[in-house]
Amino acid sequence: MIARGIKKVHLQTLVKCKFACYSCRYSLQTVKSEYTLPKNYRKMTQDEVDDESRITVNEVIPLIATIDVGTTSSRAILFNRLGQEVAKHQIEYSTSASKEKYAASGKRRFALDDENQPIFSAEGIAISENEFLEIEDLLIKEREPTLRFPRPGWVECKPLNILVHVVECLSKTLSFVYSVNEERIASGLAPYKIHCMGLANMRETTLVWSKKTGLPVVDYGIVWNDTRNAQIVTDKRNTTSEEQQARLRDKTGLPLYSTYFSCSKLRWFLDNVSEVKKCYEENDLMFGTVDSWLIYHLTSSRAFVSDVTNASRTGFMNLDTLDYDDELLNYWGIDRKKINLPKIVSSAEYYGDFQVPKCIKSYLLASDWKLLSDFSNRNPPVPLQGCLGDQSASLVGQLAFKPGSAKCTYGTGCFLLYNTGSKKLISQHGALTTFGYWFPNLDGVEESKPHFALEGSVAVAGAVVQWLRDNLRLIPKAEDVGPLASRVPDSGGVVFVPAFSGLFAPYWDPDARATVMGMSQFTTASHIARAAVEGVCFQARAILKAMSSDAAGAKDKDKDFFEEVVDGTYEKSLLSTLAVDGGMSRSDEVMKIQADILGPCIKVRRSPTHECTALGAAIAAEMAFKDPAERMMWRDLSDVKKWVFYNGLDKGEQPADYVKPDLKIFRSTSSDKERRQKWKLWEVAVERSRGWLAATKEIEQDESGSSSKMTNSHD
Repeated sequence: MIARGIKKVHLQTLVKCKFACYSCRYSLQTVKSEYTLPKNYRKMTQDEVDDESRITVNEVIPLIATIDVGTTSSRAILFNRLGQEVAKHQIEYSTSASKEKYAASGKRRFALDDENQPIFSAEGIAISENEFLEIEDLLIKEREPTLRFPRPGWVECKPLNILVHVVECLSKTLSFVYSVNEERIASGLAPYKIHCMGLANMRETTLVWSKKTGLPVVDYGIVWNDTRNAQIVTDKRNTTSEEQQARLRDKTGLPLYSTYFSCSKLRWFLDNVSEVKKCYEENDLMFGTVDSWLIYHLTSSRAFVSDVTNASRTGFMNLDTLDYDDELLNYWGIDRKKINLPKIVSSAEYYGDFQVPKCIKSYLLASDWKLLSDFSNRNPPVPLQGCLGDQSASLVGQLAFKPGSAKCTYGTGCFLLYNTGSKKLISQHGALTTFGYWFPNLDGVEESKPHFALEGSVAVAGAVVQWLRDNLRLIPKAEDVGPLASRVPDSGGVVFVPAFSGLFAPYWDPDARATVMGMSQFTTASHIARAAVEGVCFQARAILKAMSSDAAGAKDKDKDFFEEVVDGTYEKSLLSTLAVDGGMSRSDEVMKIQADILGPCIKVRRSPTHECTALGAAIAAEMAFKDPAERMMWRDLSDVKKWVFYNGLDKGEQPADYVKPDLKIFRSTSSDKERRQKWKLWEVAVERSRGWLAATKEIEQDESGSSSKMTNSHD
């Protein structure tokens, strides 16, 4: 357990610091190793004691447990009413420590046998093991890693590993809270108590398991960024009329021929894996994304469901009916009678009571099994009742509830969502249509309806920083890119299009490749670093421009929508604030560059929490209670903002410095002329980077043909 080995005096220190939570001003690791009071230790003032009493309900401080499964890690986080992390545990399973020396973004540069070299997360952040973070390959040596890369373009995950990691992370957070509660009670403070659970997960990842056994049919799932299904989608495109393409796209909101979505991944399973085909023919096959797999195994009733934000990414769901569509299933050759599909549900409703799954008992320590079994049998039981796909969860966690709100998450790639409220907009400018969230138990007709969003993604964001670090060796750490880029006032005419694996929205050109243009002998490392950062920021601007154009186009068809969006923003515009989170957003220099590229009409607001995705799932779980009186943390979405952003104070009241959220606003100081010139250069560079892969293939074919003719002539 995490905290049991720490001497009593140190747990008392934890108890008396601000909210005794994970986000203390010092770490448990420091306390445990030094066995002395931290230098910045101080007792809680009376004001702080009184402040803590404000988040106490029925003599306990309620918490929400969130499970957050990403592409490269699993974590469990416990949030309090202020949106603070009270406890957190993470297992990172895609690092340079991998047995295969690979991660989601490609090959790493460090050798396994060099213990002095740092280990990097998928976002390029240097990490090391501690009480809150474990690295899979250092933790479990007898099992295969959760992520594997058997062939170029293939990315697989092990469903059982994910389930084990989730449960282990939850066990560690429970152990920490139970230990701290002993000391809190002894000190006369209210204990913590988990009153519900939520889930956030990577989307589109395709899993298949047996209805009879509950276990995977094959020991892997196909991850969202796997491209083995490329030929399947190409063949479909070549045999489908434009009229049918438009009709199907209107139903799904998705581009039919992207390798991302679950429909073609399931088709690949059926066409290429005999075990899956056999299970399908016997009506024993269960299909689902990560949310369905986890909810099925973590609920006592074995609920087989998928929320709309995940189901809408399968390619089988009709956005209007909120159900599977026979035409879509038939298009991909799926017989509804032969397959078990999860019921499509809202993002905030009761799915079932938590139960530790027996199928993974052998993988857990006896102490963890005992702790989780006791938690499963708690009276009243703990409901699992909130679920969102990761990008939708981030939108909610950024508190971007109003139509016209937008968020951008800077990870390995970059994901932008624009909230369009209850209006479904089919983009005419390269964005996708998806669900933001659906909280049916909220008061108000509009509030309780499913909320749509336009979505755009940038293939490369943090990955370009890793490339600067690992390939060019321009920086030793990812965090150094901002200071390096800021040494120069501009890129010196250099434009960097980071299309390492093609261009995503709004360009959608898989044949594009990365280009660096405009270099001269004047060019320095700082110019290249700045151009790389600007390349990410320009792509974000292109997506926001496309989304704003879609929204503007909707005003002629739906004036109510236009007025709703404009009235919901302070600047009375279609887009006024971009809420940001993720790795690159932590750099002030990078966010200032982003603000300058966007211009004065849009302010960039950095989230007060680094864990927006997990917080979004916690909010969904709380909104699942039908009776507002049961919502111990937040009554409604306005109440969420009041507590998370303003410490529970009403408008006009100023929170104390020690609890004021770490919000930061970035505004543009660039001139219109400078901004227009840079944008035109960017568009020229994008145009010249497009079609590169197709051109090289044509050249290879021409050369092959020429060689053949010469050989025949010689004969």
